[in-house]
Amino acid sequence: MNYQQLVGEIKRKQSFLCVGLDTDLKKIPPHIREKADDPVFEFNKAIIDATLDYAIAYKPNLAFYEALGVEGLKSLEKTIQYINSRAFTIADAKRGDIGNTAEMYAHAFYNQYGFDSITLSPYMGADTVEPFLKHKDKWSIILALTSNPGADDFEMLKIDEDYLFEKILKTFSTAATSQQVMFVVGATRPQYFEIVRKHAPDNFLLVPGIGAQGGSLEEVCRYGLNSNTGLIVNSSRQIIYAGSGTDFDEKAASQAKQIQQQMKQILVEFKITG
Repeated sequence: MNYQQLVGEIKRKQSFLCVGLDTDLKKIPPHIREKADDPVFEFNKAIIDATLDYAIAYKPNLAFYEALGVEGLKSLEKTIQYINSRAFTIADAKRGDIGNTAEMYAHAFYNQYGFDSITLSPYMGADTVEPFLKHKDKWSIILALTSNPGADDFEMLKIDEDYLFEKILKTFSTAATSQQVMFVVGATRPQYFEIVRKHAPDNFLLVPGIGAQGGSLEEVCRYGLNSNTGLIVNSSRQIIYAGSGTDFDEKAASQAKQIQQQMKQILVEFKITG
């Protein structure tokens, strides 16, 4: 899904919601966990079916699938195949390595699994991202300013006059076009979105941290929206674990719709309409 297609989906659905598929086998409703041959995929399938009208993206967190070994990776592959270009897909993998290793990661996630994008850690430098940027029809989503408390350990350090996260934004906003690079910016730090937009005015931002982590959708939009929306806001636990009974998918749909309706109103207020 390229830049124009992504913007088109946002305007069509009046939503910039991403559903995080942090699927924990222990939290899957018992009627699926105890009866399905592949409970992780069956749970994901039900969540996708329930939320597809309200979400423009899905983000499986690789840790939850890798923790289950080969069977978990099979569930992941089936999940991406099931989405089948009906929504933007994000591999929340936070990979970051050099040379042939990075090339193999890019091949695995872009070609083997078929993801549209992958999250990347830039700690080892610009050359760790270059192999991903060679895939012109795919997206690199680079960690910039994250929601976790430990982000202060490094991301908020000052180098000359800039925070370290500003150095990251400056480096990668010029390494490729805004139609190929996104940045992760946590919703719990809305006061820094103006700084982010100074360095990356046209790039999409992947924003985790609303809902269970306490971030405010309204504040994120006030400082982070651009003329093409420019935001993909993720919600995971608030949606996928909204219910634990046989109606878990209906509860998930209700939560997703509630967020989508908030987003629709915000897009109207900011005059970003289809």
